[in-house]
Amino acid sequence: MALQLSVAARNASLDALEVATGTAPTLTIRTGAPPSDCAAADSGTVLATITLPSDWLAAAADGEKELLGTWQVLGAAATGTAGHFRIKQGSTCHRQGTVSQRAADGGTGDMKLDQATAGIVAGQIVTVATFTTTAGGA
Repeated sequence: MALQLSVAARNASLDALEVATGTAPTLTIRTGAPPSDCAAADSGTVLATITLPSDWLAAAADGEKELLGTWQVLGAAATGTAGHFRIKQGSTCHRQGTVSQRAADGGTGDMKLDQATAGIVAGQIVTVATFTTTAGGA
């Protein structure tokens, strides 16, 4: 049997991850595949950088946490196809994953943009539509 946790334990672990990351972390959206893990060096070209709100994830419920507030930058830094993201506090990467277009247009990334493609053009507004983290042990 696989390890199982109560919903309360899963919610607590997710809330603790947000606390460990800190308030107002930086989200970078980059080209290419994510590095092997959060400890690896950054890779790809930075397309957009977003300073997240001080309370950037909703309270955990049913073993999941979703983005809170608006995750948006008014001018992308470069042109390219979004491939991955990193969420950092200072220089420490706490989370990373894949980026895609919105789910309605076939997006399957861990984070989905609010647009029909994952292509970003320098200067455009970039908005994250969905980001959900699910705790293991269900």
